[in-house]
Amino acid sequence: MKLKQYLLVALLIIGSDRIFAQSTSPSSNMNPLENNRKKIDSLDQQLIELLGQRELVVKEIGIYKAKNNIPPLQAARFQQVLEKNIAAGKKHDLSPDFVTEIFNAIHKQSLRKEEELKSSHFRQ
Repeated sequence: MKLKQYLLVALLIIGSDRIFAQSTSPSSNMNPLENNRKKIDSLDQQLIELLGQRELVVKEIGIYKAKNNIPPLQAARFQQVLEKNIAAGKKHDLSPDFVTEIFNAIHKQSLRKEEELKSSHFRQ
């Protein structure tokens, strides 16, 4: 359940003003819990798609950094991203600690991908 919450936060912060689960007209036998679970399932799918799109951009950045001998970790840039998203999260009643945890996980994956790309670049 914690992973779903993390992914939901990422969706809320990365373009949440534009992305919502498509409402389906609730059938007469669908209770509110089932209906809301369907909405969460739709949001989760959108989160995965957004994270996949983000991963493609990370790959492009990683290739650029590898070619230009730029280290994957850019601490000042990550701090800017974190501060911006903590502020955005507050608008959605998300705690700074929660947003920080989410973006630390996302950033860790980005660094892992960039390191992978850097290693493969130098092997060529």
